[in-house]
Amino acid sequence: MEHPYLFLVKLFELFGLGDFASQYPHVVYMWAVMILLIIFGIIATRSISIIPGKAQNLFEMLVSGIEEFMIGVTGEEGRWLFPLAGTVFIFIFTSNLIGLVPGFFPPTASINTTLACALTVVVFTHVLGVKYHGVKYIKHFLGPVWWMVPIIFPIEIIGHLARILSLTFRLFGNMMGHELVLGILFGLAGLFFAPLPIMALGIFVALVQAFVFFLLSIMYFSSAMEHAH
Repeated sequence: MEHPYLFLVKLFELFGLGDFASQYPHVVYMWAVMILLIIFGIIATRSISIIPGKAQNLFEMLVSGIEEFMIGVTGEEGRWLFPLAGTVFIFIFTSNLIGLVPGFFPPTASINTTLACALTVVVFTHVLGVKYHGVKYIKHFLGPVWWMVPIIFPIEIIGHLARILSLTFRLFGNMMGHELVLGILFGLAGLFFAPLPIMALGIFVALVQAFVFFLLSIMYFSSAMEHAH
């Protein structure tokens, strides 16, 4: 997809890095999201007190809300997984939102970004399974009775590989589709007027897609921690 104007790409061109930025805009804007989240984190934590300020209060509500929802799905045993799952949610949500700003590109509209997030979640799911069950984790792939192993094992392998495709293409498809719609409207009616309803809907889509990715991730984590049946 050809973008009419990407602010950070133009900025990189001033430093002789235009070719890299034009070819990999998702990397450039992923760095921007990371820097933005680091700055917000510093602002929220630089003056932590018993009586929270506005920034601290906002971040505490966001973090505690995500954590309590996750504990409701995984149980108390999954609390230590929150840093990873919460980071995935906040990163994806911010990456989705940044695409609503004219001149900015959402990193999640690139399949490379969504694939990286999906691989992180799925690989960690199996690391978690081995951590909790050791070699007995293989029982998750073998089915309830031994004579069904030749049938169940290939199905389970395909199913776990499908998780990667599902997480990757669901997020990528929705965000790229939204980018295409915004790009068409920007070209037809300018930067601010016609796209406003789509941009309002885009905020909702950004939240839903981040939440779905987060929910599926913690469900995978929870299933890996459970004993095989």
